[in-house]
Amino acid sequence: MRWATRAGVHIDRSACAWLIVRHLDPQAQFVFVSGPDEVPDDATAFDMRGAELGHHGSDCTFETILRRYDLADPVLWRIAAIVHEADLEDDHYDAPEAAGFDLILRALALAHTDKEVLSMTAPIFDAVYGYIRRSVIAGGTPA
Repeated sequence: MRWATRAGVHIDRSACAWLIVRHLDPQAQFVFVSGPDEVPDDATAFDMRGAELGHHGSDCTFETILRRYDLADPVLWRIAAIVHEADLEDDHYDAPEAAGFDLILRALALAHTDKEVLSMTAPIFDAVYGYIRRSVIAGGTPA
């Protein structure tokens, strides 16, 4: 399936692309557009104005996707808190990791194409998922 999002990916869009590939559509292909009017007919839009899979209420797009697809994994919801804070900076969650994610994504976006950023951030999100999963299982920070 094809998925479309705004060009110039940042934390929410890169995290959503990872979420889509790892938990919804392993064969996902991503298209980067300037706006909603450029979304191909065969693509599902996310993280852009007017998209069903976008910011709704106080939720960032990552949270919207978790709700829309009933993904109740507590590890994904912890990642959602980090993504939310990095994207919205509204202190809704206690996520001190958000500032680091924000810096990394801004730096990567300046130096690489959107496709390259998604390729580079996927292993980071995989590793973060594994780390948080271990802490959830262990009931604290893993050694």
